[in-house]
Amino acid sequence: MRILVTGSAGFIGFHLARRLLSEGHAVTGFDGFSDYYDVGLKRARHAILATMPGFAAVEARLETPGTLPEAMARAEPEIVVHLAAQAGVRHSLENPGAYVEANLVGMGNLLEAVRAHPVRHLLFASTSSAYGGDARVPFRETDRAVSPLTLYAASKLAGEAMAHAYSHLFGIPTTAFRFFTVYCPWGRPDMALFLFTKKILAGEPIEVFAGGAAERDFTYVDDLVEAIRRLADRPPIDASVGEADTLSPVAPYRLVNIGGGRPVRLDAMIDALEGALGRRAERLLKPLPPGDVARTHASTELLRALIGGAPETPLETGIPAFVAWYRDYYRT
Repeated sequence: MRILVTGSAGFIGFHLARRLLSEGHAVTGFDGFSDYYDVGLKRARHAILATMPGFAAVEARLETPGTLPEAMARAEPEIVVHLAAQAGVRHSLENPGAYVEANLVGMGNLLEAVRAHPVRHLLFASTSSAYGGDARVPFRETDRAVSPLTLYAASKLAGEAMAHAYSHLFGIPTTAFRFFTVYCPWGRPDMALFLFTKKILAGEPIEVFAGGAAERDFTYVDDLVEAIRRLADRPPIDASVGEADTLSPVAPYRLVNIGGGRPVRLDAMIDALEGALGRRAERLLKPLPPGDVARTHASTELLRALIGGAPETPLETGIPAFVAWYRDYYRT
């Protein structure tokens, strides 16, 4: 197949593009190489993709008019996986304009590009943060998400609504997925696992929010990529798969959680990291920051109905894999 992946220099986009290329698909990677975090890490990811047959890179920003339609006209993709976004819950408190530009303007430009160049299936990344202040767990896709706690979450909810409208108006088969705390080798430096590893190796204390009692539904990237890959073959054009389905009654549109459904306490994650590093962490206990939630917990009922499984890699496997990559990449 011909597939366009936006955000291909990001950690999820990189892993997905590498998987698709290994299967023999032609992949166009579209990325603007924003400086939100280390651009060198992003370029190192793209350098690996560039060694694989079938990869073509486009360096441009979604917010720039005309760039994506030009790329799609050349690549003629059958599938688009939209992963590019301004990420980070806490950063949205400091730089809200970046979220408006990337996640709202960028999303609008993407939808217009897909409208002009129709595809078999559009898939795009939303976030578990969309559930916001909803304290009911597990988070079910059929629950109304109406209480976002940050602009990041609000921008992703808006993206879901925009995509549904375009799906209804122009018949674009669209699957939105809400990710749950993805981690992996080549991960994002602003996320907890990366930050903790860096500080523990440097002998610096780590900040542990909510006294370590906060819980996250950690998802290893290989499981996430497997789910996206299988969902790509399931455009929302068939009949409903049951009561848990979010198939729209007025559009070929579906919303799916991608998480394992097994929340882990933050202090347990740190214990596993200490074991993989062979070092103890000095823990500074802090209250939960604004915009953070005490727990995330994915319902996996719909994902299992659609693809026959859900993420299963335990932290005891995933964290050592991350640590091994980190030590090799940073020579620590």
